[in-house]
Amino acid sequence: MASQEIEALAGALARLPGLGPRSARRAVLWLVKRRETALVQLLDALDNVRGALVECRTCGNVDTQDPCGICADPRRDARQLCVVEDVADLWALDRARLFTGHYHVLGGRLSALDGVRPEDLSIGKLIERVAAGGIDEVVLAMNATLEGQTTAHYIAERLEGYPVRITQLAHGLPVGGELDYLDEGTLAQALRARRPVG
Repeated sequence: MASQEIEALAGALARLPGLGPRSARRAVLWLVKRRETALVQLLDALDNVRGALVECRTCGNVDTQDPCGICADPRRDARQLCVVEDVADLWALDRARLFTGHYHVLGGRLSALDGVRPEDLSIGKLIERVAAGGIDEVVLAMNATLEGQTTAHYIAERLEGYPVRITQLAHGLPVGGELDYLDEGTLAQALRARRPVG
C-alpha cells in the first residue's frame, strides 16, 4: 500500500490522456526509482512551464511567448493560413514540417449536439485575419468527422466573398491500408475523391 502522496501522484498522472491507473502507477514507480534524476528534471520542467504558458493572440497556439514561435518566425509564408480545430492538430501538422505557412486554431468544432456554435469558436478572428489581406490560401485542416466537415463547410461559406483560395486536406485511404479493414466513411470519401491514373 503506497502513501497518500504517492497515490495522489498516481491519480494525477492517471488523468492524463493515454494513461490509465495501471500505467500511471508504473510511471510513478519509474519516477520514484529515478527520483534524483528523472523526477527532479520532471519537476523542474513542470515548474518552468507552469508560469510561462500563454495563448498566442494571433493564432491561438500555446507557447511560452506571445506571439508564438510560429507566428514570430519570419521564414514562414504569411500568404498561407492553415485552420485547425485544436492546438494538438497544429502541433501534429507542424511536426511533419510539410506546411510552411501560418496557423489559426479554432478552439474546437461546431457541434449542435454539444451546443458549440460559431460564436464559441475563433471563427470571427479568422475572418478578421483574412479580411486584413495578405493571405492567398486558407487550408481547412478539419478532422474527418461529421462535425469537422460541418465546420469546414461553414468556414468556406463565410470566406466566399474574400479573394482567397480555399483548400481542404485530402481524406481517404491511408498508405498501407487494406480495404477490408477500413470503415464505410473512409471508403466513401476515398471513392468521392478518386482521381485519374497517369
